[in-house]
Amino acid sequence: METIKDTIKNVMKGFKAQKNGDNPQGLLKKTLTKRELAHIKFNYFKKGVLGWNVDSSSWLYKLSLEKEDILQGLNKKNKTIKDIRFRIGEVK
Repeated sequence: METIKDTIKNVMKGFKAQKNGDNPQGLLKKTLTKRELAHIKFNYFKKGVLGWNVDSSSWLYKLSLEKEDILQGLNKKNKTIKDIRFRIGEVK
């Protein structure tokens, strides 16, 4: 069982990461171009997997082709990201 001290420490690490832009959503802005960001929406980050909504099948295909390069760019800044999953959905 985790102690209160450890829980508070973990929560504070999460806040620092969000503040510094080390959270997955903040890393996207540093890794992708503005054009690419206009066509995707961060959906979830769970167990090392990023989930993105993509607005069209053509962008889904384009990002799927670039998936390994994007993943390498994200891993340079945050080693916890293991995979990216795309699906067509709302991007607003």
